[in-house]
Amino acid sequence: MDVPAGTRSPQQRILDAIRAVPAGQVASYGGIARRAGLPGRARLVARVLGESDVPDLPWHRILRSDGRIAFAQGSRPWREQARRLRAEGVAVRNGRVRMDANGGGDSLDAALWAPR
Repeated sequence: MDVPAGTRSPQQRILDAIRAVPAGQVASYGGIARRAGLPGRARLVARVLGESDVPDLPWHRILRSDGRIAFAQGSRPWREQARRLRAEGVAVRNGRVRMDANGGGDSLDAALWAPR
């Protein structure tokens, strides 16, 4: 049984928005916050991701608004995120992915939820 959107916690809405990012695409922390109905809460998205222990959560698809991986360059998590993105066909150059003008937000929303 689905839970109405208004009764889901902010954390659950963030996790749902992250799960909705398809393989081979990326979104920004701010884009995820907007999609979860929490505009301006990019730091909350980062915190929820950092605290999550959900094994199949596609955390690697979430980047800074400028397309950079948020981990320290060359660190193990930085290398792992770059590896996972490349495995999905995402071009990663110097720890950065080309983002659309909306930080991976609006075009992804249109692709996922636009009427056909």
